[in-house]
Amino acid sequence: MPDLTPAAAAGGDPLAAPFRPRRGRVVPLAFGAAAIVLFAIVGAAIGSSVGEALSVAGIGLLVAALMLRYATIRAVPGPEGLTVRNLFLSRTVAWGEILGVRFPDGDPWAHLDLAEGDTLAVMAIQRADAQSGRDEAQRLATLVAARTPSA
Repeated sequence: MPDLTPAAAAGGDPLAAPFRPRRGRVVPLAFGAAAIVLFAIVGAAIGSSVGEALSVAGIGLLVAALMLRYATIRAVPGPEGLTVRNLFLSRTVAWGEILGVRFPDGDPWAHLDLAEGDTLAVMAIQRADAQSGRDEAQRLATLVAARTPSA
């Protein structure tokens, strides 16, 4: 049976494994499934026509699609840089563009400080994951330090 651990997926390098939230996958998938069921029931109960029932059920599908997108947020390290997939935006940042990683108390997710003076949220590393989130932020900071070219 193949090894499906994150380190194995990253070619054996535990630092290079993808970053994914733990609670941020389970909760949205469950919520999306519940939205489909709930809106389908409500649509069937209050819809005076098939079109109205399908319209209300369609709203449930839109909510589920948003939750699916939320469940797939991640940050994937590669040889050239870090690809960050947040809720609505995906961006690849070269290692040389990343100045540092911050995960201050009170922020919901980690941030990358970029050379252009901007910051980029990394929603894949979340405060809701408690110690695991802090460990992942430290792993990202270590990876950035290892992959950033020397000045």
